[in-house]
Amino acid sequence: MSQSRQHAGQHGAKLAGAPPRWIFFAIFTISGFSGLIYESIWSHYMKLFLGHAAYAQSLVLIIFMGGLAVGSWLTAKLSDRLHTPILVYALVEGVIGLIALVFHGVFVSVSDAFYFSFLPALSAPVLAGSLKWLAAAALIFPQSVLLGMTFPLMTTGVVRRYPDRPGGSLAMLYFTNSLGAAVGVLVSGFWLIAVVGLPGTIMTAGLLNIALALVVFVLVRLDPEPEAPPLRSSPEPGTATGSDALATLFFVAAGVTGAASFIYEIGWIRMLSLVLGATTHSFELMLSAFITGLAFGGLWIKRRIDSIEHPIRFAGWIQVLMGAMAILTVPLYARTFDWMAALLSGLSRTDVGYNLFTLSSHGIALAVMVPTTFLAGTTLPLFTHVLMRGRQGEKAIGRVYAANTLGAIAGVLFAMHIGLPLLGLKSMIGLGAALDVGLGVVLLHRSRDARVFNSAWRGALVGASMIALVFATVDLLPERLASGVYRYARSQLAEDARVLYYRDGKTASISLTALGSVVSIATNGKPDAAIQMDASQPNTPDEVTMFLLGAMPLAYNPNARRVANIGLGSGLTTHTLLGSDAIERVDTVEIEAAVVEAAQGFGKRVERAFTDPRSKIHIEDAKTFFSLQNQKYDAIVAEPSNPWVSGVAGLFSEEFYRTVRNYLDDDGILVQWLQLYEFQDDLVLSVFRALAENFSDYAIYSTDNTNVLIVAKPVGALGKPRFGAILTGTLGREAARVGLRSADDFLVRKAGTPRLIESFLARSSVPANSDYFPYLDLNAGKARFREQVASLFFSWSATPLPLLEMTGVGDVEFANVTPDPAFERTVLAGNARRIHAELSAYLGRNDGTELISDDPALTGLTALRRFCGAGASEEAWLHELHRLATSTLPFLDASAAVQTFDAVLPDTCREGASPRLAAWYRLYRSIARRDAGAMAHSGAAVLKEDLTADPAQRLYALTATLLGQLAEGRPEAALELWDEHEQFVGEIEETPEIQLILAAAQRQGSL
Repeated sequence: MSQSRQHAGQHGAKLAGAPPRWIFFAIFTISGFSGLIYESIWSHYMKLFLGHAAYAQSLVLIIFMGGLAVGSWLTAKLSDRLHTPILVYALVEGVIGLIALVFHGVFVSVSDAFYFSFLPALSAPVLAGSLKWLAAAALIFPQSVLLGMTFPLMTTGVVRRYPDRPGGSLAMLYFTNSLGAAVGVLVSGFWLIAVVGLPGTIMTAGLLNIALALVVFVLVRLDPEPEAPPLRSSPEPGTATGSDALATLFFVAAGVTGAASFIYEIGWIRMLSLVLGATTHSFELMLSAFITGLAFGGLWIKRRIDSIEHPIRFAGWIQVLMGAMAILTVPLYARTFDWMAALLSGLSRTDVGYNLFTLSSHGIALAVMVPTTFLAGTTLPLFTHVLMRGRQGEKAIGRVYAANTLGAIAGVLFAMHIGLPLLGLKSMIGLGAALDVGLGVVLLHRSRDARVFNSAWRGALVGASMIALVFATVDLLPERLASGVYRYARSQLAEDARVLYYRDGKTASISLTALGSVVSIATNGKPDAAIQMDASQPNTPDEVTMFLLGAMPLAYNPNARRVANIGLGSGLTTHTLLGSDAIERVDTVEIEAAVVEAAQGFGKRVERAFTDPRSKIHIEDAKTFFSLQNQKYDAIVAEPSNPWVSGVAGLFSEEFYRTVRNYLDDDGILVQWLQLYEFQDDLVLSVFRALAENFSDYAIYSTDNTNVLIVAKPVGALGKPRFGAILTGTLGREAARVGLRSADDFLVRKAGTPRLIESFLARSSVPANSDYFPYLDLNAGKARFREQVASLFFSWSATPLPLLEMTGVGDVEFANVTPDPAFERTVLAGNARRIHAELSAYLGRNDGTELISDDPALTGLTALRRFCGAGASEEAWLHELHRLATSTLPFLDASAAVQTFDAVLPDTCREGASPRLAAWYRLYRSIARRDAGAMAHSGAAVLKEDLTADPAQRLYALTATLLGQLAEGRPEAALELWDEHEQFVGEIEETPEIQLILAAAQRQGSL
């Protein structure tokens, strides 16, 4: 009789008196739940420490799996000496929990010391980089070791206490722990972090561990029966399960399949990032899908594991099928682009649609991963069970687990540093499949199948045929991979688009594509910059943004000599900076080498970034770079990708702004690009709340309708920008190419000041974006899906009132503004100038002929003008005057605006005007003059005189009156007027203009 059967017979009474076995399964589910919270949260912490999400995820995987391996190995060594392993398990859970309670404080202290004290003292980048990774490992390795001890300790304890079905118990524990892990990563990512932040989430996991420790301790102490002795099987010499050679084979097999599985995981995560989008939530969905497959594989093997007649042959076929399923994910993956395109075409861009998108994204990840990971989930319990029946006994639990996790580490390292950059996605997945198939063939060969065409030959034929078939018939075309399907709902690039470059880099997949003469660089399918290569064609909006990124530091700090640029992008920003002879050095920090390779495809448009000796490009994360350089800059430029991309939100956090100011000289300037498309106003306010806490003065400039630049100074006030200096020489020629021909082309883009923004913040409860309470990271992905646009700055600049001028943002001579089709305010200025010119020419003729114009703001008025008060209805006059006012007054200089209005309503018409029409005329003329007092007085008269006006016109009059009272220094009067008329406005929501006026009035009134 085997030792396990003897235990079952001798301890039958034990089974009756012990707590039900399912209690321990439930406990281990919660343990898995908290364990994956750690992995998820450590990824968040490590991307703050290392500077990039992809590096953080790989490091956490390596250290997490390495710790598990060490913990499992230690448990295997000590297994025979542990009289009550389940109590040791409780102790380990308690220690894990206690460490979690202090983790956040330790992390902050270590991180600050490392970046502000330790790294600046080093001069060797390679040594500093190595020490950085060692420090990161030290922060999470001890807990990982302890987590690695939990599975073998719990399994050993349960097998001893319930020895009747050891294989089933082992598989069930694997299932419950994995299932808890799959749920834990989702709960932490989608709920806990939003509620309690990173510190609260990791403390929650710690408290769960402590609670589990107490429950297990009580359960064991209340159980009066002792545990069984250690399980030691003694098979007959020479039997298959007793062979030392077989044990070695299974340990190697555990390592190989672990390596293959994590090659798949890294490959699948990169692949699916191109389909689901590279958000933090997408990573969590993918990780959960991977673990779910493992969990249900363990559940499936549970009922079969104790009755498998030929376990070695069974394991061999599992490995062959796993390799086959893995390689089949390549053609399946190619189809997921079509699935996502069809899904997005049918979903509404609402909160409900976003929830369905999230569920469907999880479904796509499950469809790709589960067939393979389901099979992978059977291997660890099976290998362990076979060896437990052999000479290994209980030690097999820890040793197999350790071998598997060591293999996983090797797989992660290979995939990140060799597989992705050198082989590409398809070849890397194929290599992983070949490892599994090869391992399966070896196991089938050892199964002693004596047939001529035995299992080994059949397994080799099946696996090799499947791999060869996929490689021969399936291509992952760059046109599909670079399509950005998760944004554009199309499964490949436009037919006339050409892929000039594509590479799977270490941190992201980079492409360079051309559509006509416009060339774009994209990261994981998301375009980051587009440049018009044909000088005879209109420039792209991105070119204005990138030129201004380089020009603003030169305008605000003319003495700038050393500049750092975070993110290469297309290279145009660096190229622009180097257009100034005063610049001595530009350090461009780019974390992905493939971006540097791709950007060279923009040729002469960015050549100074690559050929000018003053340009230095560093492949590093920005945080480490600044710490190693340990020097201050005259300007730092940040041109990150969109904040919804995993890791990018950290460049808009309190901690980033607090850190970056340390690397600016006393007169240093930070210039940062913030995308407003796929964003929303609360997210913008979260960024500015973080900025305002660390910079004393700042200005906001719109580069087009949906992008702004932040120009900020940490100490003191921003000086007056010298835009004229940029409009000469080399920079002047390049400015003209992107439509910037006068200082007013810069000034017209100014959209905000601290006075306005902080007034708005005072009315908002939105928190500051923080690394540890990541408001942007959690919410920007939904804004991206919903295609929202943060509209505050656009609304303020395009409003039919001189809002920005009269709230102190700045004066513009609209006569000098060059219309830019991508920026509405300049287009409106051009239209207003044309209307003024047509009227001036018409009046100059004075020949009695009718003005002929295509502009609707003039055609109706010129007809009315002939009749004045006789024969023309008052309503028609009011309608046409309002249309003219909203089309011209805010976008003309004051003198031109007054001339325009006086021209369309001559003295003869005004003399016979009704009191109602006269009141409106006085209001329009006061707006034209920017006369705050007259606006307040005449606006109040309109509100009193015209009670039947169109609601939109009445709201206009109310807004103009409020603006006049605010600009006149009477904030209390503005607030009282709003209280008086708010009910009349009724169902019309507060416009961005009114929100700004009320916010400013409340702030002024409180000072």
